[in-house]
Amino acid sequence: NSLIIKAGDPVVGTSMGVGGAQSRSEDEESLGVKDLKRTATQAFGSGVPKRRSSSRSIKRKKFDDELVESSLVKSSSRVKGPPVMEPVRCSGSEPSSSEKKKVTKSGATLTPSLTMVLNPAPLTKRVKKSKQPLHITKDLGRWKPTDDLLLINAVLQTTDLTSVHLGVKFSCRFTLREIKERWYALLYDPVISKLAWQAMRQLHPEAIAAIQSKALFSQAEEALLAKIGSTSQPKLDVFQELLSKHPNVFHPSRSPKSLLVHWQLLKQYYLLDDQSVQPLPKGDQVLNFSDAEQMVDDVKLKDSRDEVLEHELMISDRHQKREIRQLEQELPRWQVLVDSITGMSMPDFDNQTLAALRGRMVRYLMRSREITLGRATKDKQIDVDLSLEGPAWKISRKQGIIKLKNNGDFFIANEGRRPIYIDGRPVLSGNKWKLNNNSVVEIAGLRFVFLINLDLISLIKAEAAKMTQQ
Repeated sequence: NSLIIKAGDPVVGTSMGVGGAQSRSEDEESLGVKDLKRTATQAFGSGVPKRRSSSRSIKRKKFDDELVESSLVKSSSRVKGPPVMEPVRCSGSEPSSSEKKKVTKSGATLTPSLTMVLNPAPLTKRVKKSKQPLHITKDLGRWKPTDDLLLINAVLQTTDLTSVHLGVKFSCRFTLREIKERWYALLYDPVISKLAWQAMRQLHPEAIAAIQSKALFSQAEEALLAKIGSTSQPKLDVFQELLSKHPNVFHPSRSPKSLLVHWQLLKQYYLLDDQSVQPLPKGDQVLNFSDAEQMVDDVKLKDSRDEVLEHELMISDRHQKREIRQLEQELPRWQVLVDSITGMSMPDFDNQTLAALRGRMVRYLMRSREITLGRATKDKQIDVDLSLEGPAWKISRKQGIIKLKNNGDFFIANEGRRPIYIDGRPVLSGNKWKLNNNSVVEIAGLRFVFLINLDLISLIKAEAAKMTQQ
C-alpha cells in the first residue's frame, strides 16, 4: 500500500507534525491517483478511440467509468513524450489505517476501469443488409393475393405458363418472364410462398369464389365439350348431365351456364369435333378480300322468306292504318267539343277591338294601343284587373304592359317582380316578349290566351305601309 507520486516531486521530510503529515498524505494520495490515471492513458492511449466531448462542463454527477475515461483523454492530450514511473515510498511517517483503506478503495475502483480501457470491447461491424427483403417487399406489393390465386388455379388447369400469360387477366400487365419468376418463387422461395399463402388466406370467400369461376378450361374439359355437335342446340340440362357424369374432370366452380358459354365460344372459332376450317390455298396466289367476296354466294346470304310472319305483319299494318283514318275523321268533332269547353274558339271581334285576353272566368278586350296589367287597388286603377280572374295576391299592382307597334306586332313588357311566362318561356322583370295569336300568358298561376283580331291588324299594317311609301 505504498503511495505513488510523480518523479521529480520533492520528498517531504519527517520534521512536520502529526496533523501536517495527515494532510500531506491525503494530498499525495489524490496526486497519486491522478498520476496513475495519466500514466495508464499515455501507455495505452493508442488503442483507445478518442471520445467526442463538448468543452462545456457537465453539471450532473458523473459515474466512475465516465470519470476515468474523461480524465484519461484529457491527460493524453496534455502530456507529450514517454512518462517515467517510479515508485517512491515516503520515508517520513507510515500511513495510518484510514489512509490505507482510502488507497485500497481507490485502487479497487480504478482496477475495472483500467481493465476496460486496456481491453476495449470490439466495435460491432455494420453488416450491409441484403437487398433480398426489399425485393421481396416490392414483389409482394406488385403481385396481389388475387393474382397469386389466379396464377395457381390457371397453372393447375393448363400446366402451361404461356397459356396462363395469354388467357388470364391479372391486375397488372405481367410479362411471361415475370409470370415464370413468380411461379418459381411460389414453389421454391419459402419467404415469398409463406407471405403469399398468408395473404391468400385473408381473402373474402366471395372473392375466392369469383376468382375460381374465372379459371381457365383444361384440355380435358374442352375435349368433353367439343363432343357436343355444332348443329344441335343444347340446353342447360345437357351440360348439367355432363357435369354429373365427369365430376373429376371439370373444375368445382363450373356451372351449366359457364359450360354453355364456353361451348358457344368453341363453336364460334370452329373448335368442335364436327367442325372443320377450310385450309388456306397453297401456291403463289394468296386469297384476298375481292376473291373471297366473289366466292360468297349471295343466295345463301339472304334470309328465307317467312310467309306466316309477313302475313301477320300485313294484317297488323292494315289495322293500324284503319285506326289512323278513323281518328283523322273524328278530329274536327273533338276540336269543336274542346273549344266549347275551354272557350278557345275565335271570338267575334268588333271594329274597335284590337285583341282579347281570354281567361277561364273573364275576357279582357284591348281597344287601345297600350294597356296595363296588374292588380287594382283603391289608390290605383289599371286597364286589366287580373284579380277578377282568380287569386291575385302574388301579382304586382303594375305587372306588365301590352303594346301594339306600328308594324302590327304586339309586345308584352314585364314591370312587376315575378316573371311572366309566354308559351312556357319566362320573361323576367324589365324584359319584353312578342305576343302571337293564341299565345298562352301565365302570370302567378293565372293563365290567359292572347287572341288577335287579324282583320283589323291587317288593315293597320296596310295603312302603315302606305304611310311609309308616302
